[in-house]
Amino acid sequence: MDVAVIGLGLIGGSLLQALAAAGHRVIGYDADPATRDLAENAGWTVRGSVAEAVADAELVALAVPMPVLPELIAQLAGHDGLITDVTSVKGPVRDLAVKHGLRRFVGGHPMAGKETSGFAAAEPALFEGCAWVLCLEPHETDLGDWLTLAALFTAIGARVVPVTAAEHDRAVAQISHVPHLFASALARQLEGNPLAGTLAAGSFRDGTRVAATRAELIVAMCGGNATAVRDVLRGLLDGLERMDAALATDPVRFLTPLVAIGAELRQHWPARGGAPEEMPAEADRLLDLGRGGGWVTAVAENHGSVTTMRPETVRIDS
Repeated sequence: MDVAVIGLGLIGGSLLQALAAAGHRVIGYDADPATRDLAENAGWTVRGSVAEAVADAELVALAVPMPVLPELIAQLAGHDGLITDVTSVKGPVRDLAVKHGLRRFVGGHPMAGKETSGFAAAEPALFEGCAWVLCLEPHETDLGDWLTLAALFTAIGARVVPVTAAEHDRAVAQISHVPHLFASALARQLEGNPLAGTLAAGSFRDGTRVAATRAELIVAMCGGNATAVRDVLRGLLDGLERMDAALATDPVRFLTPLVAIGAELRQHWPARGGAPEEMPAEADRLLDLGRGGGWVTAVAENHGSVTTMRPETVRIDS
């Protein structure tokens, strides 16, 4: 395919490289002249404007921060090709696509990344084994377009997860957005506390890793998904209050089961896939797969069927 990647940070730059390695023709664009120069000096084809980059593109991948998307999507209102994005919040992006009448839009979000950012940190293997959400909205998303992207992303090693935008936003609030806020709060234990900084070791390191992410990126993620994030935060705070109450009464009796559930759930993560299954490429069945924690690993050449995996069933005693 002829692909234009708009935004050449860690995700966009890695996507550019991964698709090129898979044999696709790729063109990049970034609003930052220094980033464009960096990519061009590394041998990549880069254009000086969005219009130039997307002129002949069959697929446009938007890899820019959420605050930039409204203006960018407005520019693409008349584009005939397929458009996707990699933004970590899907509901607001879907609303923008509807508002501006994008003809062929499928929201996406690869669950991949690292602490470093920018084109210099990009790598073509970033998406191998990652879960890549592709939004499938009933009576809205064109199934053929969805399958085209699923085939594209599974071919670069991703596990494609079909869900709606609303389902995605609730789930990422639980496992990404709130953990970023919690890691930031935990990292602040170092403030004015040199002794704690000296003693901090593995548990502090692992619990605060994502706190090193740029604050603007964390705020953009959480602010764009504020309703779901606040709901999940309230649930987390309630759980912490239950732990506090258990400490104040009988820790062995009341705190042990709360901690044990978390330990058991963590020990069984990440989920292991069961045996591969082939099933018809039908929207309802794909959504059932995603809602159950399953994923697509390949799409048949004629797009009539997909190869899938479901997580192994694990019983947690609560």
